[in-house]
Amino acid sequence: GRGARIQGMDAMGALQIIKALAPLREVQRYSTELRSLTAGEGSYTLTFSHYDPMPAQKAEWIIAQDKKDDDEG
Repeated sequence: GRGARIQGMDAMGALQIIKALAPLREVQRYSTELRSLTAGEGSYTLTFSHYDPMPAQKAEWIIAQDKKDDDEG
């Protein structure tokens, strides 16, 4: 969920390793949820992968907000 794309799963002894691509804005919440789901036993590492283009609708909203701020300021 949350826009993550599972790339694969591996087992390493008793550990389950999940490799996924996820938006940075969503990863900030993973730590708390992972600890909750794993009774404090889970952990994760974060490595930058790539930039994705911004969806056009989101870009239009940001531009509109910026223009609105310019008009007010």
